[in-house]
Amino acid sequence: MDNYRTTAIVLAAGQGKRMNCDVHKQYLLINDKPVLYYSLKVFEDSFIDDVVLVVGKGEEEYCRKEIIERYSFTKIRVITEGGKERYHSVANGINAITWKCDFVFVHDGARPFINNEILERAYDTVKDTQACVVGMPVKDTIKIVDEKGFVTSTPPRAFVWQVQTPQVFSYELINYSYNKLIEEEANLLKNNVLITDDAMVIEYFAHKRVKIVEGSYQNIKITTFEDLGIAKSFLS
Repeated sequence: MDNYRTTAIVLAAGQGKRMNCDVHKQYLLINDKPVLYYSLKVFEDSFIDDVVLVVGKGEEEYCRKEIIERYSFTKIRVITEGGKERYHSVANGINAITWKCDFVFVHDGARPFINNEILERAYDTVKDTQACVVGMPVKDTIKIVDEKGFVTSTPPRAFVWQVQTPQVFSYELINYSYNKLIEEEANLLKNNVLITDDAMVIEYFAHKRVKIVEGSYQNIKITTFEDLGIAKSFLS
């Protein structure tokens, strides 16, 4: 590749409440392997240099034995504890990077179907733009509604994309932006500003435009048991 060093932060601290299941969604099995295995395997076999795995409180040893050691993953340098919200988990992942890092790939561990082509496209883009996210054009018409549920506008479908992960940024950009986010978290909550993805953090605090990179319609997030069925069909 080149002389840049890349780190993937893989988020696996979610509780999967919509599953109504005692087992967190990232540990549910697809074809006898946990959901989390599949994205970690892609990073293991890719150009990514290092991986930070962010897990739920008290799950560090389980992941070390049942994920890292069982499947012989060698790139996971740190297992760190997640936080209350997704952005807390990302911030903890960033803080765990104590080595040289040029670009950070933030990925949801509940998205098992990334591939090397997606990573390559994102990497080629971030080297030029410093900020990009993976996504796909929406297939359905989108309506913007008001607080009472009435339609206020219909954005042109050509300009509406469904955002996925990984979301990829220069280390300096994401480190600065997340430090600002944590500093100003109380004010954001007071003003009802909801942080829903990493790109929003970059846009809000660094005032940086973020480029969309083509992902895949198969790059789904496992959220419900129906998604598990879809995932099994993809693998077959």
